[in-house]
Amino acid sequence: MEYPILEHDPTRTAIIEPSKIIHPHDMPEHCVICFFREALDKIVSEHHARVLVEQKWEDGTHPFYEIEFQGERLAFFHPGIGAPLSAGLLEDGIALGCKKFLACGGAGVLVKDIAVGNLIVVSGAIRDEGVSYHYLPPGKEVVANQAGMNALKDALEKRAIPFRVGKTWTTDAPYRETPDRMSRRKDEGCLTVEMESAGMMAVAQFRDVVFGQVLYGGDDLSGTNWDNRGWQSRKEIRENLFWLCAEACLTL
Repeated sequence: MEYPILEHDPTRTAIIEPSKIIHPHDMPEHCVICFFREALDKIVSEHHARVLVEQKWEDGTHPFYEIEFQGERLAFFHPGIGAPLSAGLLEDGIALGCKKFLACGGAGVLVKDIAVGNLIVVSGAIRDEGVSYHYLPPGKEVVANQAGMNALKDALEKRAIPFRVGKTWTTDAPYRETPDRMSRRKDEGCLTVEMESAGMMAVAQFRDVVFGQVLYGGDDLSGTNWDNRGWQSRKEIRENLFWLCAEACLTL
């Protein structure tokens, strides 16, 4: 292929294969991936979380934690920012022994009436990043895992929390979200834009594990001017999303 990103290689075993370099650990099969650092710090402190293992990357250590929740073991970790790191840490979690993952994060909204805090269960992602092309053949979208989606939807319906189901646009370049590209993604049905979903979904499909994701409406990119809307200050929403995912994950 003329373009390296389209050189799909279906070879299952890579030179640096996670299962060959990461020893399986005594891990819970259920794991929450949470993008909210302050919420995780609070949970670690208040629930006396145990560090299961620390994965070392060039930016430092990335701990995988465990708590007991509803009488069962639950793992959780922060995946960093951007598809390469989040996909790499998901690979680590799989190699360590986790099998069922639900993720919670925030995203820019492409639809004006999605308010700060409104919830979106991700049904698929436009692949405008690089990671997914190393796991799946070239294509426009990656479709979400049905079991992960259903677990999140059931948990939200049980709590009578309103939500939408829809696609997200995963990009590597937040400073290159131009008006034309934004308009195109909206026409393709995307409700949000973020930096990790397509990569993590591709890893989960390749490794045959369950993965689902819920996002909450953050900054507004639906018009010609960006509006931050103070979305990162919604601490209660962010912590509640962790517990929603924890509850949903244990049903898988």
